[in-house]
Amino acid sequence: MMITLKYGAIFMLALLGLNAKAQLYAPADKMATAGARALFYSMQRLVGAGVLFGHHDDTAYGVGWRFDANRSDVKSVTGSYPAIYGWDLAKIEHDSIRDINGIPFELQKQLVKDAYKRGGINTFCWHMDNPTNGKTAWDTTKNTLKDLTADGAYHNAYVAYLDKAAAYLKELKGPDGEAIPILFRPFHELTGSWFWWGKKQNTPDELIALWRFTIDYLRNTKKLHNLLVVYSAADFDSEAEFMDRYPGDDYVDFIGFDNYCTQGVTAYQTKLDKRLSIIDVIAANHRKLACLPETGYVQIPQADWWTSILLPTLARHKTSYVMAWRNGNDHHYYVPYPGQASADDFVKFFNSGQTMFGNRLEKLGVYGKPNR
Repeated sequence: MMITLKYGAIFMLALLGLNAKAQLYAPADKMATAGARALFYSMQRLVGAGVLFGHHDDTAYGVGWRFDANRSDVKSVTGSYPAIYGWDLAKIEHDSIRDINGIPFELQKQLVKDAYKRGGINTFCWHMDNPTNGKTAWDTTKNTLKDLTADGAYHNAYVAYLDKAAAYLKELKGPDGEAIPILFRPFHELTGSWFWWGKKQNTPDELIALWRFTIDYLRNTKKLHNLLVVYSAADFDSEAEFMDRYPGDDYVDFIGFDNYCTQGVTAYQTKLDKRLSIIDVIAANHRKLACLPETGYVQIPQADWWTSILLPTLARHKTSYVMAWRNGNDHHYYVPYPGQASADDFVKFFNSGQTMFGNRLEKLGVYGKPNR
């Protein structure tokens, strides 16, 4: 039975036992589509019911397989797809038929639609090549941002990149022709210095100006009102440092940071806890949702990492979603596959009641319908 957006939301709240009259934050885009609004409101309601778990490129490839239909390393271990599906727009700016990780864009498009159809949430980052020279996102040879804004020498080249991405994003439609809501995460890890949009290469004012132009252009010129915008930092140790490049509340829906376990689990847990505490406060003050858009422990060598390190840290905070990075091959992976050392613990993480994977999300109907 088809359920309207209004009554679908009430159905979801009844399942969760939450207050339907609680004050909700509105999307930053005042013209956001009904689907984007429903998703944003639903994700607020779900905070505290279980952090939504995601995985980058989850249904495209995994350890020992590539482009197999209906396959997922997360699903192979837990029996469920993730709640959040991460993707990358990189190489769309060059009219490539494949993204930066070799996924054909036609396949990626279908996988986005499949995820949405089963009730999942899609998010896109963009390792955009440098518009001033065509080199990779990791090209940091010059101060680039000032060349891309309205009076910059490469402004037209940047706009051409945006046009190509917008054309692709407009093709992401649901079964009724509706625009699929997307968590759009531009200029991620912007407090780091490894991308051309990074901290050492550009001033805060330059980043803010380009961010605002980008979102205004996609919203107002390209009419993409299905984007919920994610502001994603890298390293920071204070609220002031996190907010130094913040583009303003009219240009952001989610705030978060990328944080990997690279210097030992104790240091990771301490740093993660501190940073989540900082963004808990910022999110409440700015009426945004807190998130952890990228995290993980490459090869997950600690068998109980999921329940002894990640889960208890997340449980202390108001994190809307967490996304593990991709399973690229048998030495570069961030979620377990069957037989991997942490697989049993990942099942405990899945069954904890403090996380939400696709199986729980599908029943709730975050787009206003309990089942698609």
